[in-house]
Amino acid sequence: MTRTGPLLSVVVPMYNEESVLPLLAARLRPVLDDLAEPYEVVAVDDGSVDGTAAGLAALRASWPQLRVLRLRRNSGHQAALVAGVLRARGRYVVSIDADLQDPPETIVAMLRLARAEGLDVVYGVRADRSTDGTFKRWTAAGYYRLMRRLVGKQVPAQAGDFRLLSRAVVEALRELPERAPVLRLVVPWLGFPSGEVTYQRAERAAGRTKYPLSRMAGLAAESVTSFSAAPLRFATWLGLAGVVVCALLVVVAVVAWFAGATVTGWPSLYMAILFLGAVQLLCLGLLGEYVARIYTAVQGRPAYVVAADSADDAGDRDPVVGGERTGDGGPVGQVPGPAALADSLR
Repeated sequence: MTRTGPLLSVVVPMYNEESVLPLLAARLRPVLDDLAEPYEVVAVDDGSVDGTAAGLAALRASWPQLRVLRLRRNSGHQAALVAGVLRARGRYVVSIDADLQDPPETIVAMLRLARAEGLDVVYGVRADRSTDGTFKRWTAAGYYRLMRRLVGKQVPAQAGDFRLLSRAVVEALRELPERAPVLRLVVPWLGFPSGEVTYQRAERAAGRTKYPLSRMAGLAAESVTSFSAAPLRFATWLGLAGVVVCALLVVVAVVAWFAGATVTGWPSLYMAILFLGAVQLLCLGLLGEYVARIYTAVQGRPAYVVAADSADDAGDRDPVVGGERTGDGGPVGQVPGPAALADSLR
């Protein structure tokens, strides 16, 4: 690799992926070596607590193109993904998960399409999700329908975080004020020329999924609240519906009073109180989600903090960017030197 950077950077966020590392290297390295182009693989260790760090250190001994970016704590998949993308140095940047459900061989087709048609974004679109369970397929389809409804049809259906970005897109992402953007929504929103490459989604090669139901729900909530004010409008309409229902109940109560049928009355009162209470709590919850995002933005804390970057071994340190800056523009902490890095990766 030269000081101007490689042609291709492959970003692989990982958390507790010790068991899949040998399989990933065996699949990914031959694909990239056959390109006969300078490349780097940016493995982002998202605060793993198993042997992932030691496994990456062992791989680096025989794989010079492997670059290890270690975060100080577990910051989440999206934050680790953003950290790797913003620090990647290639003219093209591909992001892929470590579990091999997205085939590394597809990277060749993505790069070929981008160069042939001058595209800035190439999405990996899942043509078949038969390896996923019924519930996973149903929830994923619902998520993409919702995102396309809120953000627009430029969000490709069944396209996750397996994508290729040009250097122009990465630089545009650097300029965004968001500290932890949801890339699967922000990238289509930028409006760069894009294309698609379809592939068959495989089963996870080893280990356990890092996206259980709770994290999928969290991603959906983060996607909606970071990209649309529709929930607030929904709360407004829900409040108006509550007012209409209460007005009808008032009319019913007045008619019943004139008819002399107001002896008991407690069921209607009970239902009205429950309905209004539920509407108020729901509206407060929706408002709280947005207030929480405002509070987080005002705090100015970074979405991730880099503890070590093996690129520093060669004295080729990148400027601190994105979530690694404090409110005054200075770096968060110091990146350790080669000796400290070697200790940290053991």
